[in-house]
Amino acid sequence: MQLTISRKNIIFNPDPSRVIARFLFTEEQRAINTIRFVLKMSENDALFTLKQTLRDYSMRHRNISKIFEKHFNRIVYLLPKINVLPESIAYSKKILIGSYFTMEYSIESAAFFNPSMVDHPDQSETNAGEKRVILSFRATGEGHISSIVFRTGIIDKKNKLSLEPIGNLLEEAEHIWHHNYNKNSFAHKLNEMEVHGIIPPSLILDKLNDEFTYSELSKCIEESRKAIHLAADKEILFNQIIWLASSHYELQFSLDTNISERVIFPVSTNEKNGIEDARFVKFVDENKKIKYYATYTAYDGLTIMPKLLETEDFYHFKAMPLHGEIAQNKGMALFPRKVKGKYAMLCRLDGFNNYIAFSDNITIWREAKILQQPKYPWELIQIGNCGSPIETEDGWLVITHGVGPMREYSLGAALFDLDNPEKEIGRSKTPLLIPNTEEREGYVPNVVYSCGSMIHNGDLIIPYAMSDYMSTYATVDLKELLNELKINK
Repeated sequence: MQLTISRKNIIFNPDPSRVIARFLFTEEQRAINTIRFVLKMSENDALFTLKQTLRDYSMRHRNISKIFEKHFNRIVYLLPKINVLPESIAYSKKILIGSYFTMEYSIESAAFFNPSMVDHPDQSETNAGEKRVILSFRATGEGHISSIVFRTGIIDKKNKLSLEPIGNLLEEAEHIWHHNYNKNSFAHKLNEMEVHGIIPPSLILDKLNDEFTYSELSKCIEESRKAIHLAADKEILFNQIIWLASSHYELQFSLDTNISERVIFPVSTNEKNGIEDARFVKFVDENKKIKYYATYTAYDGLTIMPKLLETEDFYHFKAMPLHGEIAQNKGMALFPRKVKGKYAMLCRLDGFNNYIAFSDNITIWREAKILQQPKYPWELIQIGNCGSPIETEDGWLVITHGVGPMREYSLGAALFDLDNPEKEIGRSKTPLLIPNTEEREGYVPNVVYSCGSMIHNGDLIIPYAMSDYMSTYATVDLKELLNELKINK
């Protein structure tokens, strides 16, 4: 039986006009020279330059002077090196100095792809048969740095998506907090990262309390830098410890931002080259409390780290690394509820097969069992998930991706037992979705890919990316799909 896939005509294209104001810093001496130059300017010249800058950029960013002040405060530590007290600098010059340490970054100028879709926590003012949804995307800009961005819309009775107004004044989080750490769990993660060498991690950790803060750790490392003289080994150790510590943080966005204006841009050292492929899922715990989680991949240019975002309202987010022997690869996807009292996760340990894991702790994953191996020609190179499993009356529905000839990525589906998701009920012999002529061209040709689908009005709704460049969505009749999977045992 050939399933009918209904592709929709809505396209999410990269938009180079969507920019954030980022902190810009090159090197210390150049920064000092810039500060000196501004301090030597006359008040009239400084005010003229500042007014010109504010005129050009105040309509492009919400409260740009506040951003300039924030960026000035990030370089205020340099002032003692030129014998200048911060309080001696006029406010206008502080703001002007901050502007020289600010740059615009076009977050989605290169690509807008790999979407997921979940129920919006606010379903007010929707009609019968309608649902408000949140779509997340991987937005990629200059230097191929990826961030997470959002859109909202309403899906009607016919599963047509109408986008809600998109805000133009994009912002990073208003507040960022680092985590408090437990020494034992921190040491375990360092061990998983195989942090070895002449200098053991205990040389640093033994100086800390059982619970410590990021600032306490940073101070301890700075003191150790001065005391230890094995330069190469100590720097590798210090960098690895800071790399791990910076991975825990919390974000709070301003309440006056629209969700389409909130940009989760890399914060920690291990994310500096991108936050990739967030798989959002609406999670319901045993007390019926709802949280939203997203598994994603942090990338620093050399190493990847699977991480987890947690939020209830999409204003406040917690970011945490995933620990354990199997939390070492891309493509982890959390089940939307516990299974037999345990958290459950799809994962891919070896880059080729689908695995399933269970845990008592949502951030610790130690054992996994193989769930699926490539079986058909279109998935012969590798098989993986395309987002969290979806619960249906017939079983757990998993959208998969398969890689076949010419490294073509296609989407498939599989069905697993509700009580025992290690048991496969059936899977698609042929792809649900393959790149068509219009979808083959892009940054990475011949790829369709999704990070999370949902069910509405009897259809499976699949948001997906086209060749790692732009995005759209398609629908398929859920009953027909489930029947086809049950036939293909």
